Amino acid sequence: MQPQRRHGYALILCALLVSVGPVASDQLPTAVQNASGVRLLVVEENTQPAVRIVLPGHPDSDRAIEVLFPEHVTAKQTGAADGEHFYVFRPGRLGERPAWRRVGQAIEYEKEFGGIHMLARATLEDDGVRFHYEFANHSKTSYDMIYAVTDPRLTSIFHDERLERTYVHHKNGFDLLASETPARLTMPLDQWLPSRYLASFTWPVPAKLVEKRDDGITYYNKSRPVDQPVIATLSTGRDWVVASFTHQTGNVWSNPQLTCQHVDPQTSLAPGQQATLEVKILVLKTSLDQLLTTVIQQRNTLR
Repeated sequence: MQPQRRHGYALILCALLVSVGPVASDQLPTAVQNASGVRLLVVEENTQPAVRIVLPGHPDSDRAIEVLFPEHVTAKQTGAADGEHFYVFRPGRLGERPAWRRVGQAIEYEKEFGGIHMLARATLEDDGVRFHYEFANHSKTSYDMIYAVTDPRLTSIFHDERLERTYVHHKNGFDLLASETPARLTMPLDQWLPSRYLASFTWPVPAKLVEKRDDGITYYNKSRPVDQPVIATLSTGRDWVVASFTHQTGNVWSNPQLTCQHVDPQTSLAPGQQATLEVKILVLKTSLDQLLTTVIQQRNTLR
């Protein structure tokens, strides 16, 4: 998946990603559990990094909340027209597994992308998981933009192919992300999908609200910007909510076919500089109004 306003990136995959840490690459740390019984564990089926957030009473194999950690790492050199992918997730047993380690309530690993070092840490907190990326630029190259895309993919009770339970927040309250496209509820799936649905936060709302691109994907842009960088999906029973938010981002969006949630923050990275990006995924039994209170309280704690 690609966010709506990223330019066409030249795909450059790293040949080998170097991992460090005390755990051998064929070993995985034990699952982390919080007081409410939510568990965080590494997805064993993939060698490339992905984690699973498991609800209380569900087996470790439950894939209702599975997070590519990250889906890709992308950067744009200063002065360049296009960005480049340092890394793109591929499912299955491809390449070497990073050396995962558990540190308290967190699981983490490290990778090298040429002269860029990345530490990726997922910490299970009382109300969800904080995803933390630290970048250190040991090269002589300056980057105007770098980011790692945290990509939660929701299935089972959270799957929402027609965006009937996926919400964003405007100045006047929560609204369905896709409320301006009521026809999605009845149109044949092969007309609705593939699609991306986006809502601007700091970026201007595009003049063209619906655009079908050459790749066959239809992009829908909500006409109103959101006032909080959060996207939330209710379970089918509307008791659980999964919500992704960050401190600052251009827009929030979803690929409904995967019911993913994107709130991708970006930063610059000069030679010798370090930078941190964070995304929080809340996993709670709560109302949307209570969820908003949590987002407002915690948003400024994210980097």
